[in-house]
Amino acid sequence: MRVKQQKLSTWIWLFTAVSVLGASPARADVVNVSAVQHKIGTTNAAAPIKDIPRLSEIQRPHTSVKDWLTQQTQQNQVIQITRVRLSQTANGLEVILETSTSDKLQVAIKSEGNNFIADIPNAQLQLTSGSSFRQQKPVAGITEVTVTNIDASSIRVTATGEGSVPKVELDDSNEGLIFVFTPVISSTPQTAKPSNEKPSQSSQEAIELVVTGEQQGYSVPDATTGIRTDNIPLRDIPQSIQVIPRQVIEDRNVVRLSELADNVSGVQPERGYGGLSSLGFRVRGFLTNFETLRNGFPDYGYFSPRDVANIERVEILKGPAAVVYGGSPTQYAGGSGVVNSITKKPLSQPYYNGNVTYGSYEFLRPTLDISGPLTDDKSVLYRLNVAYESADSFRDFVEYDSFFISPVLELKISDRTKLTFEYEHQKYNYTFDNGFPIEPEVLKLPRSRFLGEPNFANGEVTSNSFTYNFEHQFSNNWKFRQGFNILSANLNDAKQVSPGSLQDDRRTLDRTFYASDEEHKNITLQNEISGKFSTGSIRHNVLFGVDLARNVFNYIFAPDLELPIDIYNPQYGGTPIPVEDGSPFGRKIVSENVGLFAQNLIELRPNLKLLLGGRLDFNDYSTKDRVSGDTLSEQSNTRFSPRVGIVYQPSDTTSLYFNWTNGFSPQFQARSRTNEQFKPQNTEQFEVGVKQNFLKDKLSATLAFFQVTKQNVLTPDPVDDLFSIQTGEQRSRGIELDIAGEILPGWKVVANYAYIDGTVTKDNVIPVRDRLFGVPEHSAGLWTTYEFQRGGLQGLGFGGGLYFVGEQEVDLPNTFKLSSYIRADASIFYRRQNYRFAVNFKNISNVKYYEVDGYSIDAASPFTVLGTVSVEF
Repeated sequence: MRVKQQKLSTWIWLFTAVSVLGASPARADVVNVSAVQHKIGTTNAAAPIKDIPRLSEIQRPHTSVKDWLTQQTQQNQVIQITRVRLSQTANGLEVILETSTSDKLQVAIKSEGNNFIADIPNAQLQLTSGSSFRQQKPVAGITEVTVTNIDASSIRVTATGEGSVPKVELDDSNEGLIFVFTPVISSTPQTAKPSNEKPSQSSQEAIELVVTGEQQGYSVPDATTGIRTDNIPLRDIPQSIQVIPRQVIEDRNVVRLSELADNVSGVQPERGYGGLSSLGFRVRGFLTNFETLRNGFPDYGYFSPRDVANIERVEILKGPAAVVYGGSPTQYAGGSGVVNSITKKPLSQPYYNGNVTYGSYEFLRPTLDISGPLTDDKSVLYRLNVAYESADSFRDFVEYDSFFISPVLELKISDRTKLTFEYEHQKYNYTFDNGFPIEPEVLKLPRSRFLGEPNFANGEVTSNSFTYNFEHQFSNNWKFRQGFNILSANLNDAKQVSPGSLQDDRRTLDRTFYASDEEHKNITLQNEISGKFSTGSIRHNVLFGVDLARNVFNYIFAPDLELPIDIYNPQYGGTPIPVEDGSPFGRKIVSENVGLFAQNLIELRPNLKLLLGGRLDFNDYSTKDRVSGDTLSEQSNTRFSPRVGIVYQPSDTTSLYFNWTNGFSPQFQARSRTNEQFKPQNTEQFEVGVKQNFLKDKLSATLAFFQVTKQNVLTPDPVDDLFSIQTGEQRSRGIELDIAGEILPGWKVVANYAYIDGTVTKDNVIPVRDRLFGVPEHSAGLWTTYEFQRGGLQGLGFGGGLYFVGEQEVDLPNTFKLSSYIRADASIFYRRQNYRFAVNFKNISNVKYYEVDGYSIDAASPFTVLGTVSVEF
């Protein structure tokens, strides 16, 4: 198997090189004809707009091959809109789509109700983030202006009038394409204003409203995580996907990604290794520790929290995702979903942001975010994020500090070719804190109680990540992408104390001491071709790809020591003694994977879509003893992961969907008493749901009914519990509701509710019907903010959050439960010109609650206050 995989890898690398070197523009499938000449003059958009060609618009016959090639190149060119800018005028509003080649834009215009609509079939938005812009009530008479990406090569501009469609005039300039809107104001007589009243804003000089980022607030219309394809609306994807945008992260002052579990139904935070990691989640009852992504690449932040400074949004796909990302490289993941962090991208306009946060327990966090062009033609863009963080803790003897830096460089090689380089470096010094053991007595302890040793609980994590992304558009409809990522994380000279069990007196805790050196490396190469074509009236959105990955996990532990402690009256500073027969222990685990996948989102009708996908993975795994060098096990697997989904849209605001999908995780670290290979753990999901948009797409909701079944679960061998057998099955099913968006101007909300019945359905040791640990039957969350939009209080805002978590088991087999709780958060903030001031209050009622991982219990933070000052230019 290994020889076959090496041969296959060689051919894939060769194919990739030929694809890149041979990339050249191809003729577009559809010839787009400009429907409107720029500077079309004033149009009364209240009446239907007709496209009447002028003599100059009629194309002449091709007189030469050169003319024909020039015309085809211009038709195929997708022009980037780098910025959307609004400028008030004496009579209305200008909407400027900034680009240096506005004369090549093709525009088709129409009106629907009170909406003026302009479709541009050869352009794409490239804003700070996302693929859309929205501004509500920019001037009197216009209720909203939106600019959105329709697909990979076209955008739509919409302006909504209050009483009727606004009048419009188009023009192009050196700045870009300009839409000049004049509202049609009601003729109702107005009361004369006093002579001493200040003139209205519309009668003053034009005021420019500059927007460099996404303006969707809490609702995001699309995501790449679901099907690895850009600009596919979430309503067209037959699977539950929730997106947490940057604005939620800032409004809540999130400093750990795990905090975002509050804002997504069916998701709980997973306590990390030694209390360090913030990437662990449970989705629909099962772990995703090793299925976390960063820009679509594996991101194993097992050793330390990944910084949020350069995170633009977080996309959470619920359910197995092996069809697009492959199986997990370890047996510790549940195949129930992925959490994909999308990082900030370079901007074409200068941008500078500085931020300082200070708060409880000496928390200090300054950050810097700068971006802009490095060349006059904006063909080279950069972005730099830097963050430093240090803090004590509500936990005795615990403290940490972290430094993070991430430069990004984007090269626009041509109008159709782009290359991006991204690097991340983080150094994290910490106190290793293993929390409390799974014993009911620990719930009586103060949450500050530290059960390690102050002088034997420290370490340093250094992580580095390098990524490049190469994209080339053959035409408006076909694109090639190659991505490469190498990630390295080292946990050096870590001193750890692991809690054991309480002795018979129920107060003396056995503890094990050990030192370790651990290393994790991952290399991933992604190659994919995406395209669109039609067969008759049926539209196809296809994706073909090849992924190669190599993952190495090295660790070695020094001989164990032991020293018990009284949990009610701890005395620190004792001398640990050697464990009987203690010896160094270590493993080197290597996994290699080749994945071939294909996917097609088929538009059978405009309101009926079918998603078909499949992936074939070739996996090789080996485990060696780090001390003796002996090979302990080798395993090869070939797995096919299918996915089928269907979406029916009875209206423009409603999507009904169904999906069936599979995932897998290998079982190569555990041992069988008969030395047999274990089958990969298999995860199967059925899901049916409704996606609904409200309030003119400003508010979105997803209601999902699901069942996830995990089979081939390992359980202890009843003959000898040092070995395992494969008889287990676990199942999770339930209902989830997620709501996000804007209810009224300035009033934003993200809310969720989940009912999950997560149980053991088959096992030889764990009782059937035992509940999965860390999974409450009922949970709900609400975060909402309101910001005054005008008047003397303009810029002042308030936020509040309520989070309910029901009772949850702490382990398997079930021994005891954690009580339900309600936690409250709040914030107050003020925006003034380029400044923002905010104070966040977390856990206002100081409720005592915990997080669990099946091995230990971790007390959550008490009442905390964080104050932030930021400035942006």
